[in-house]
Amino acid sequence: MAKKPLGPYGRLELKSRYQKYFMLGLIISLSFHFFGIGSYFLVLKLQETDEDNIPVVRILKYSEMGPPPSIAEADVAPAVNVNTAVAKPSVGIPVPVPDADVSPEATIASQTELSKQVSNIPEVSSGGDKVEIQQDIKVEQKEEDPSFDAFIPVEKQPAVISQPTPKYPELAQRAGIEGNVWVKILVDKEGKPKKAVVVKSDAQVFDNEAIEAAMATKFTPAVMNNGPVACWVVIPYRFKLK
Repeated sequence: MAKKPLGPYGRLELKSRYQKYFMLGLIISLSFHFFGIGSYFLVLKLQETDEDNIPVVRILKYSEMGPPPSIAEADVAPAVNVNTAVAKPSVGIPVPVPDADVSPEATIASQTELSKQVSNIPEVSSGGDKVEIQQDIKVEQKEEDPSFDAFIPVEKQPAVISQPTPKYPELAQRAGIEGNVWVKILVDKEGKPKKAVVVKSDAQVFDNEAIEAAMATKFTPAVMNNGPVACWVVIPYRFKLK
């Protein structure tokens, strides 16, 4: 068997690998130097930021403080003398009246006598017709219906009194379609259905019949705090061929 020639060995091997490992070592050493210098300056920067945010408080002794300012030497605004003539008041000046002009029978009513007097309201007429004063008319505010997704706490849910059977659509009967429809009904305070909305349906052909049956259903109203309240209920309708 022929032996394979050996590669460069000794000085030739070191010379061939010198350039490669020299550059690798130089890159690694420079990386360590830059990492160390960068870490040093980063720590200094963080310390400077923390020191800038620390408030500086200077404590002085009482003996180092100067004397307080004198009260006597304080600047006081000079008094201004106003020499203009002031007009005398012309309202509320009592005027003497001769005794001959005063009636000796004139008296002044006391507070008790004034409180006992009843004011008479004269009748006002326009064109011969009397004007009558009527009482205020109170306008009752209409209560708003609860929204579709509103949570209504009740002590007693509405109960079904009479429930008609929905009609089976002729088209669905011919096609042999079956399914279920869930209808959400708003029952008012009198137990009457006010609104009906389909929330889930297996086939749209049954929706109208289910809504008509829901609107014809009679309930007992929901009860909360011993009084009727409007409430939403969900009733399922099942359409199945015999």
